[in-house]
Amino acid sequence: MRKVLINLARMGWVRAALIVGGMTVAGVAVATAQGPAAPSGVQKVRFGGDRTETRVVIDLDRAAAGKLLSDGSADQRLVLALPNVTISGDLQGSGQGLVKHWLIDEAAGGARLRLELAGKVEVRRRFLLPPGDGATAYRYVIDLKAVDGAAAPPAFQAAPRLTLASAPIKAAPLRLKKVIVIDAGHGGKDSGALGASAFEKDVTLAAAKALKTRLEKTGRYQVVLTRETDTFVPLEGRVQIARRADADLFISLHADSGPDTATRGASVYTVSEKGAERVGLVLDKNDWLMKANLPGRDRAVSQILLDLSQRATKNRSAAFAQLLLANVGEETALLRRSHRDAGFFVLLAPDVPAVLLEMGFITNPEDEAFLTNKASRARLVDAVGDSIEAYFSADVRKS
Repeated sequence: MRKVLINLARMGWVRAALIVGGMTVAGVAVATAQGPAAPSGVQKVRFGGDRTETRVVIDLDRAAAGKLLSDGSADQRLVLALPNVTISGDLQGSGQGLVKHWLIDEAAGGARLRLELAGKVEVRRRFLLPPGDGATAYRYVIDLKAVDGAAAPPAFQAAPRLTLASAPIKAAPLRLKKVIVIDAGHGGKDSGALGASAFEKDVTLAAAKALKTRLEKTGRYQVVLTRETDTFVPLEGRVQIARRADADLFISLHADSGPDTATRGASVYTVSEKGAERVGLVLDKNDWLMKANLPGRDRAVSQILLDLSQRATKNRSAAFAQLLLANVGEETALLRRSHRDAGFFVLLAPDVPAVLLEMGFITNPEDEAFLTNKASRARLVDAVGDSIEAYFSADVRKS
């Protein structure tokens, strides 16, 4: 982001502001299925791909955490619940690729999607995309892949594979790995909250290491941990690690606590307006964002660039927070007000999208058992990993 804004500054701040406000990326090419759109909740269902790989996209007017009730392995009928999502009458239509027909109806206080499959499939992944790049709706995405024995396209058909829509005019350069900084909260002399049998600092470090392993297996990420052992790292040091690494995303992992042991649930924090005003705490006099030595520029231009950087960073942080809650909410309970804002020091970097994930209440017996169990903690880590994958997909706006 810093490199982008420096180049924009050289073009002139007015022009830079227009460009930053109009960033776009390629999206996934999909075909719209037949069927009326509901006035609220579910808007429409779209498909892309063929009978080898098919993408299902449900357009929604709000964020939703889907729950897979049946993967279709038994009867070739996939069923997905969308709790708290409304529809106006049943929606249905013909499918595409691996889906023969689809139907959305009301069930158990929400919407239910039923897909009649054309063969044996596996659900490769599911994730939620927030509005962006001209799309005004949230998009719940289901990626399907044919397994052995599933019907393949006839040899004479030239069915398009599911791909990202792009038309480069010249050979694209090799994409560099995204840099993810994972901050295991507390450490060393700072033990954090205490549960019945576990310290917060130990839970966060175990989760951070597991997430690092999960991301590095894909080969798409360079992962940096703010600490790899039980050591104390000052808050300002954690932020500077992310900025020096030119991080694309910063995730601080924590476990909440409270006086009432019945309180449980995960939540996500992004920086508040008041917190954004404290950004100077993480900048020094030599920081490029505070310099006014660009040719023909003055301090006012530097402030404008800082404001642009902060605004873009806050938007990206909020977009990732929505994805994170949707995926984490499928594995563990969420607080009623699960997306919160605060002026936490680790969220103050003006040029690094950042969230603080409270993975649950370590003072709650159920949450503590979930976070200290390797298998259940792995499911939570996978949900975070899926959120990162979705965030960096071509559908999400970013610089």
